[in-house]
Amino acid sequence: MSTLKVNKIENTATSDGGIAIDSTGHVQLDGVQLPTVGQLSNRNLIINGSMQVAQRGTSTASVTSSGYHAADRFHADVTTAGTWTFSQSTTSPDEFANSFKLDCTTAKASPDAGTVLIFNQRVEGFNLQSLKKGTSAAESVTLSFWVRSSKTGTYIAELRDNDNSRAISKTYSISSANTWEHKTVTFPGDTTGAFGNDNGLSLYINWWLAAGSNFTSGTLSTSWASITNANRAVGVVNLADSTDNEWYITGIQLEVGEKATPFEYRSFGDELAKCQRYYQQSYAGASATGSNDGAITASCVGNVNRAFGNVFWANTMRAAPTVTWYSGSTGTSAKWRNHSDGADITAAAPVLAIGISGYGFVLSAGISAITDTLFAHYDADAEL
Repeated sequence: MSTLKVNKIENTATSDGGIAIDSTGHVQLDGVQLPTVGQLSNRNLIINGSMQVAQRGTSTASVTSSGYHAADRFHADVTTAGTWTFSQSTTSPDEFANSFKLDCTTAKASPDAGTVLIFNQRVEGFNLQSLKKGTSAAESVTLSFWVRSSKTGTYIAELRDNDNSRAISKTYSISSANTWEHKTVTFPGDTTGAFGNDNGLSLYINWWLAAGSNFTSGTLSTSWASITNANRAVGVVNLADSTDNEWYITGIQLEVGEKATPFEYRSFGDELAKCQRYYQQSYAGASATGSNDGAITASCVGNVNRAFGNVFWANTMRAAPTVTWYSGSTGTSAKWRNHSDGADITAAAPVLAIGISGYGFVLSAGISAITDTLFAHYDADAEL
């Protein structure tokens, strides 16, 4: 058998760079490195990394505690770290339409010992098996993202293994204020502790933005180790120290291998479906008030004070969700709207157990005639 070995294939009739092997042995196409580990598609382990989807609404003000806000799948841990507005922003690098913005509106000049400000995405075990964690073949992973802030200095990116209480932290720097910078952080594979092959929370991808002495008084854990809180965020800036501070991020990619490849764009529909595994709602934006679009309806059947119905989730969810009903007219939680009577009625418990595909319900109190029509919105939450 013959072997053909080449360093470069190019089209001599054009100025295109062609296919080349760089000095590290990686393949490049027109000067752009191609993935060297794993599949070409679906290599980004991050969901909604370009901040396209924002089911809950585009902005949440007066945030002082942890939760999900603005762009889907991104969570913030906030403990005694001032007050914030979180939003889906159109301030972004040229190749992206959106970013996630954190804007400090009440400062915390001096962190308490337990102060925490972390931006993160939480990943289920089913999506992490390609990392081969806990085996001798454990893969390195590379985190890449675009970031911008009014506050320069040292920031911390951390991988935290929830299944085995292990973590690793790496620093990155923002060098120029109010300027988009592309960052690449590579983490070695961890041969200790496998991720569960299930729908549970296995990995936190954390961006530390402020921390108290409980998390900064040790030595930064730059290798995989059992979690010691004092070693997790050593040297991190205090983004909460001024109301002038803002922090933006977009174009987030986590992939197997030691090199960052170009961002894997997915369609809005594909990203929405991935997000709906964890959270979905029947209404658009932050509030169900006054919106009939997409409302769930129920009709009386054979009994003056009984209305029956089923709701099926738009996509199969990660686990049986927590469901909240909202009046289709007023948006009041735990209510349905009796359109015929012009009044809200109390939402009933499900007849059947809530499942990953939906459930059935019966409404009774507040129905006065078999001609009554009822409608409501819902949100279903199966976040990690």
